[in-house]
Amino acid sequence: MTQELWSTVDGYLADAMIPADPVLDAALADSRAAGLPSIAVAPNQGKLLNLLARGVGARSILEIGTLGGYSTIWLARALPDGGKLVTCEYERKHADVARANLTRAGFGEDVVEIRVGAALDTLPRLTGPFDFIFIDADKANLAGYLSESVRLSRPGTMIVVDNVVRRGAVADPGATDPAVVGVRAMNELIAREPRLDATTLQTVGAKGYDGLTVALVV
Repeated sequence: MTQELWSTVDGYLADAMIPADPVLDAALADSRAAGLPSIAVAPNQGKLLNLLARGVGARSILEIGTLGGYSTIWLARALPDGGKLVTCEYERKHADVARANLTRAGFGEDVVEIRVGAALDTLPRLTGPFDFIFIDADKANLAGYLSESVRLSRPGTMIVVDNVVRRGAVADPGATDPAVVGVRAMNELIAREPRLDATTLQTVGAKGYDGLTVALVV
């Protein structure tokens, strides 16, 4: 199994199941042109987020980690009329790119609100509950993000956390990379948090070998 094969299969699946979308393509292109890191979710992952949010009937969505707004567009499209999405982004430059991408996608500030600043500073100022939460920000602070997400949830809220396998490093107890340490701290929090029922799935694809955690607030 190789990265080339994973990417080829991802491409085939996206072509087979996800129609061409100029708005999403433009969001990625403008993010690249602005020099943002190429770490947005893959198309099939974006569609998964959309389906999960629709599946729980989410009317209020929280995203931690906006980047250029690619995943934000997928999530905003899951909202019914009158729904609202709040997304937290540390870098103002990223937020500006995301805002332009969201505007082109038809989502104004009445639907998507971007909070700029460190999420651990902005999250305590939010009030919930949110029906669906997607965490895709710096991994060193995952435990803090998850703790705030639980506070902002209700029974039935679904929380999805991306990039939690770290190419298998998460299983290495001696790993010292802050991202890996952060994922392990989050896992320890999940294990002792009675309000969460969760699992983690390993994934391969255009984004390499990683995984995501899905938690239900009970």
